[in-house]
Amino acid sequence: MEELEKRKRQPLERNPNPCPLYRKCGGCQLQNMSYPRQLHWKQELVERLLGRFHKVNPIVGMKYPYHYRNKVQAAFALNKKKQIISGVYQASTHRVVPVESCMIEDETADQIVGTIRKLMKDFRMEPYNEDTGRGLVRHVLVKRGFVSGQVMVVMVTSSPILPSKNNFVKALRKAHPEITTILQNVNNRPTSMVLGDFEKVLYGPGYIEEALCGCVFRISAKSFYQINPVQTEVLYDKAIALAGLTGKETVLDAYCGTGTIGLIAAKRGAGHVIGVELNRDAVRDAISNAKRNGIKNVYFYNADAGDFLSAMADEGESVNVVLMDPPRAGSDERFLTSLVALSPNKIVYISCNPETLQRDLHFLVRAGYKVKEIQPVDMFPHTNHVETVVLLSKGEIDSKKVRVEFSLEDMDMSGFQKDATYEQIKAYVLEHTGLKVSSLYISQIKRKCGLDVGQNYNLSKKEDAKVPKCPPEKEAAIRDALKYFQMI
Repeated sequence: MEELEKRKRQPLERNPNPCPLYRKCGGCQLQNMSYPRQLHWKQELVERLLGRFHKVNPIVGMKYPYHYRNKVQAAFALNKKKQIISGVYQASTHRVVPVESCMIEDETADQIVGTIRKLMKDFRMEPYNEDTGRGLVRHVLVKRGFVSGQVMVVMVTSSPILPSKNNFVKALRKAHPEITTILQNVNNRPTSMVLGDFEKVLYGPGYIEEALCGCVFRISAKSFYQINPVQTEVLYDKAIALAGLTGKETVLDAYCGTGTIGLIAAKRGAGHVIGVELNRDAVRDAISNAKRNGIKNVYFYNADAGDFLSAMADEGESVNVVLMDPPRAGSDERFLTSLVALSPNKIVYISCNPETLQRDLHFLVRAGYKVKEIQPVDMFPHTNHVETVVLLSKGEIDSKKVRVEFSLEDMDMSGFQKDATYEQIKAYVLEHTGLKVSSLYISQIKRKCGLDVGQNYNLSKKEDAKVPKCPPEKEAAIRDALKYFQMI
């Protein structure tokens, strides 16, 4: 509390040395603020949205809030002088902003991207041009284990043919002997998605390993792994502490992905852990991670989390703790209804979006749960994103003997829709392509695919109004999202 009061008394000064690219890039929305002011801004955001449920703990910031991203993704293009440039897409466009060094990206990764940019000229590799469909190199993806020191480089190309690939790999390794594996990913589709379906290993094992909270995890090119390992450990330590594990609990890890937090819980005192994940590849990685760590009190299932919880409730099974870490769009009505029916004693909700968290907490509180603690963590300094972990408990109430009545009419249910919600589609497109798409564009593409749009976004109140049409690159990105969510 003393630290929070100290922050509140500090003048909300501007950042004296902001990134010179932040206005063009758009990735760091709070770069104009000093770091103490950023933390103050995020604290007030969480208090405004969640303070009605419980007192909010002081946000946990970083001691050194720079170069924390362990994953760097660079796009390539030619500038007006026909020089090869690399960097990030300007917000809501596919215009590449040249970046030599980013204040939040891993410095080793930035150096590797710079070396590849120079080697492309030596090996006569042209950047891919989305308009003409010509060129070879589309993106470069670099992942680095901050603890292990292992480094993965993924060359994303439009063709499986990589000229002089052996010499190229040799030259890259000579410049950066810290690289432990190099892959080529082939993406020859007219899409905004970064990675394609086909990949081959050019050097090393094809993956890296990283340590987190006492466990070792295998990271592949396509697998999800938290991008800020320092704050991830803070976040997960808090989540496990809130779970209050004694060695007797059955813990269910919903949205378990590659099993990260579930495996940590299994190693730190849970009786046994059940992980549920819809993505089959992620479940395969989770099982491999369990074997790698010698953890035997965990079981992973490839299933929809809502259906799985509902089936457990119908069969009279129970769990003591549910860990849930949904995407930015939050959970949905079907999952939350199944969660309430299963009636765990504790719910530990990890959220990367306090707005959807607010909505979901409304649902759970109306269903009889009480918020016991709210802890914000600054996972992404200099951006407007904030992570929050919340503990909910039934207390002494046996919810199976209590009738809970509440009106859905009083709640904002716009985020609960059949299949993927508009917000889930927007979040997926933004994360994988850097593009921002509107509900209007999503509804247009859903109509093209013969899907129910839910709301008539295509119609205007004016009879002669002109409706903007979805650009081709955004249509491709939306279609990829619909395929990912198995809607088409």
